[in-house]
Amino acid sequence: MRSRMHRERLDALIVCGNQYAGFEGAVFYISGFEIVHRYVYVVVPLDGDPTLVFPHEARWIGDKSKAWIQDQVWPEVPGHWIRQRAQKGKWKRVGVYGSDFIMAVRDYRELAGTLDLVPFDFQFDMARAVKSQEELTEVRAAMDIIVDGFWALVNAYQPGKTEAEIMAPAVERFFARGVGSRMMNIVLSGENGSAEAHFKIPGLRRVKDRDLMLYSLEVAGPGGYWVEFSRPLLRGGPSPTTRKMAEAYPVALERAQKLMRAGELASSVHRAVAETFAEHGFSLGHLSGHSIGTTMIEQPAIGDRSDIPLEENMILSLHPQVIDSRGEICLYTQDTYRIGKCEGECLAHVPWKFFSGQESRDAFSSPQSALSR
Repeated sequence: MRSRMHRERLDALIVCGNQYAGFEGAVFYISGFEIVHRYVYVVVPLDGDPTLVFPHEARWIGDKSKAWIQDQVWPEVPGHWIRQRAQKGKWKRVGVYGSDFIMAVRDYRELAGTLDLVPFDFQFDMARAVKSQEELTEVRAAMDIIVDGFWALVNAYQPGKTEAEIMAPAVERFFARGVGSRMMNIVLSGENGSAEAHFKIPGLRRVKDRDLMLYSLEVAGPGGYWVEFSRPLLRGGPSPTTRKMAEAYPVALERAQKLMRAGELASSVHRAVAETFAEHGFSLGHLSGHSIGTTMIEQPAIGDRSDIPLEENMILSLHPQVIDSRGEICLYTQDTYRIGKCEGECLAHVPWKFFSGQESRDAFSSPQSALSR
């Protein structure tokens, strides 16, 4: 991290994290501290020891003994303390990870105008985009947890239950296996074999026959690494539009996986997905994916303008959402991949298909079963 700070001519770096699911990971990555509530900063000077800066009201929240950064402070206004530290160190140019989405307004007010605040999100993410073998072990462990939860979801899927009741057994598995609050589980749903094109929190709506359910499962395992996974649930046949969308998915996923190789541009992966859907008369709802790690969404993005070379052992979440021409009906999937030398490795050995709730996990437990897509 400091080598990249040096290249950007930074005197120091402020790493921001808060409790919002998926936005706590940068602090965990660089300090070992797990955010339980509110927010935290890690102040990293170019030379010298870093400091964990907690808001005063969070003094007794979180186990601070787990952090490997031992210099810890709890000022009334963290931004004021950081400004004084910068003045003492004669800092002028300070990088910030999380200025757009995480840094508290009261702290930004203290720092803006007195320091040259430099966005550092991209550089921070790229410094940790290639995962070590230790990190890959944590990613695979998280994948095992999320697939375990998915099968609990499949077993619970039954028309007449609420969306929340179907989701509940998966959440129980996640929590029992150490995920804690590091999860975001949302759903796309709709009637008559189609799903409406907007995400929502699983609620008390009762699921009917032929309702299409697209649960988006996103969790971080005990090691702090996020993974994402989704497959469609449906009793009965899909609508004609959904069926046509489903025909595009195996082709799009196969094309994308073949391009998830060292040296390929991230934009090439996105275009392979987008062009496949366009050939079938549909468009993408948003970016087709992104890098993922201790933060839910990291760089590089898998998008049309992301001309960044992929490297072996990067981890990507591919989550193409295909939308009809009116923006009303969609289909969705999520998979987590490791970038390989020749092509990507899908970390979940679960085929892409419509699950009816009557499937046996044992029938899909081998890597060969995933080849059916």
